[in-house]
Amino acid sequence: PYAAPARADDLTGLPPAYIATAELCPNRDEDIIYATRLLQAGVSVELHQWPGTFHGSQAILSAEISQRQIAELGAALHRGLAG
Repeated sequence: PYAAPARADDLTGLPPAYIATAELCPNRDEDIIYATRLLQAGVSVELHQWPGTFHGSQAILSAEISQRQIAELGAALHRGLAG
């Protein structure tokens, strides 16, 4: 399950997850379903949905929302490594 965890039948025992979805991302619904499956398996999940964004929009570094997304990802990484 570690190489492609979303394809596994049993997600029990996977590490905590940070999942961010863009409003206009072709994978958005799959990401939300995966987060739900993780929660049902007892895995800690932090799910963030970013309205008004699209797949890869974080690459536009001058956009204020991209800066917020990157800061939130950094904060989540810090929490995960510190915990």
